[in-house]
Amino acid sequence: MRNFLKRVLPERHHIQQHKHLKFLGNILHDPEIFHLTRRSTAGGVATGLFFAFIPVPGQMVLAALTAIVLRVNLPLSVILVWITNPVTIPPLLYLAYKTGAMILNRPFHHVAFSFTSHWFTEILLEIWPSLLIGCLLFATGTAICGYIATRVLWRIHIVRRWKARRARRAAKLQRRRENRQKNLAGSDTENTGDKGES
Repeated sequence: MRNFLKRVLPERHHIQQHKHLKFLGNILHDPEIFHLTRRSTAGGVATGLFFAFIPVPGQMVLAALTAIVLRVNLPLSVILVWITNPVTIPPLLYLAYKTGAMILNRPFHHVAFSFTSHWFTEILLEIWPSLLIGCLLFATGTAICGYIATRVLWRIHIVRRWKARRARRAAKLQRRRENRQKNLAGSDTENTGDKGES
């Protein structure tokens, strides 16, 4: 699992030179925030998923800062923020708003998420409590699920590797035993032949 993540995650220097993260300077040279352990990977996934559902400017920077404070994997935190992108964010925010309206028992209005000045000054002012509750619910839920799923998948991967290693060791031991038995059988045959000649 670690090798797969190393292949798909951006390299450290790409993160360090990113235009929105450069201001962090020497903090980005801390190796701890790039390690891939079960804890740091699960924490990075949770952080990224949480901020993916918080519709504020600078989600990526907030995810990076949180990853630094919590000492979790920063590249994962930053990349997973992009689950919500210009294509996915309107339907996800609509669903979050609808969920929040149901929880708060507020009237639900069919709104289009267009991110224009009119939308922010008029529509958002009307729907923000429902949207906020829905987004926080989705952010918390996906972060918890992502954290647990990562820990479970990491554990399954380790158990499989351990079983494969144990099977390889057992096979190696079995081959040694078979070779030893063949050598013993060969030496017994030679001894029998020597006795017959004498």
